[in-house]
Amino acid sequence: MDFWGAVVLLAGLVILATTAVIITGLALKDTASKDRAGILRAVAELLRGLRGRP
Repeated sequence: MDFWGAVVLLAGLVILATTAVIITGLALKDTASKDRAGILRAVAELLRGLRGRP
């Protein structure tokens, strides 16, 4: 992998991680504790889908 390929890969991972943190923070704000596990599971499935893993 050349230098720019590695930079693009790293940037993609940083963007994905940042998106996960923002989505999770917004989803859990003012949420009842009984609903948090379902929200976290849905965010995890969304991120797995974006990464292309089942």
